[in-house]
Formats: sequence, structure tokens, C-alpha cells
Amino acid sequence: MISSPEPVAVHFDEHSFVVELADGRSLGVPLAWFPRLLHASPEERAKVELSSAGLHWEALDEDISIAGLLAGRGDVSRSEREAAE
Repeated sequence: MISSPEPVAVHFDEHSFVVELADGRSLGVPLAWFPRLLHASPEERAKVELSSAGLHWEALDEDISIAGLLAGRGDVSRSEREAAE
């Protein structure tokens, strides 16, 4: 099994976030893909925990895998209709 590169930093702007990976790549991701992050405050977003598997926000109950981001997957826990609300 091939493992995903580890995240080393996460940065946010108004509409997206960028995950910096240990292998030098940067992944830009629309916040709209992850409604919990989209609706979170900057302070809540800043409380991210990085691990070898991905990103975790305890207070937001949000977990994002690097493998999922590399595959182009957004929040798979809710339907697109729910996410749009």
C-alpha cells in the first residue's frame, strides 16, 4: 500500500484552504467542499491537528484524509443538497 504524504501546514483564505505536504506539493481546496469548515470561524479553523493520515478538527467533528484530497473528494458524510444549505 502506498501512503499519502504527510501534511505539514494548513492555510485558509475566504474561499479555500491550502494544505502543504511534506513532499513539497500544495493542495488548494474549496471550503465549499467541507461545509463544517466553510461555516466555522477563523479561530475554529486554526485549531487543526495534523497527523500522518490527514487533518482533524476536534471541535468541528471534521476529519479530512490526505488520500481523499488527492483523489478530489470533498465531504462524503453529507449529501450535496445538505452541504448547500
